[in-house]
Amino acid sequence: MIQKILLTKTGQEFFIKNLDRDYHTKFGFIKKSDLKKSNKLVKTNKGTEMYVLEASFTDKFKKIKRGPQIIIKKDIGTIITETGINRDSTILDAGGGSGSLSCFLANICKKVYCYEIRKDFIKIIQENKKSLDLKNLTIKNKDIIKKIDEKNLDLITLDLPEPWHVIKHAQKSLKPGAFLVAYLPTITQVTEFVDQIKKSKKLFYIKTLENLQRNWIINNKIVRPDFQMLGHTGFLIITRKIIK
Repeated sequence: MIQKILLTKTGQEFFIKNLDRDYHTKFGFIKKSDLKKSNKLVKTNKGTEMYVLEASFTDKFKKIKRGPQIIIKKDIGTIITETGINRDSTILDAGGGSGSLSCFLANICKKVYCYEIRKDFIKIIQENKKSLDLKNLTIKNKDIIKKIDEKNLDLITLDLPEPWHVIKHAQKSLKPGAFLVAYLPTITQVTEFVDQIKKSKKLFYIKTLENLQRNWIINNKIVRPDFQMLGHTGFLIITRKIIK
């Protein structure tokens, strides 16, 4: 479990798990006595200054174990803001994969259930749950297409190749006004899902989103977009339950 972060003045990060020994970097080593400090500026034996910070959830999230492709923060943030979930929300995340979405939602919500059909993926999710110290995440080896156990959910998220098969179960398990969000990589999947949602009498199609993220270089008089950008990862389809 990551306990501390070393941050150089040029933005390089080092993740510290063991505070009982010196930590060696290409800039020199930091004494273990300095690692136990928090929010302090320390120096390596070579004179390089580094900040010692307590590891936050987002610091730890950067080092989660990965198996299948994860849903990344730019898309997770959109799910959170579009649905308005909070510390009182109960959520079901299906198609857990490496558990990135389940873990991030569990950090801010009351309760998260994660359905995953592959046992090898479940092991990865369990490891990430432990490393992030999440007590409110329940992982189940279940196929959501067959059944949803939970009721009165505030949000269901689907990272599945054919999410339209879940619609009949989802509309029974969601609260009125709650959200169903699908994450899909191709537009053909999107059109099929949206077509099926529009046939539902209880779910309302809101929008389809694609997030493109571009960083900027700010360095004295150099102010420009970065040449590289984070492009297409997946489409987010936002739907909502409208009647009981």
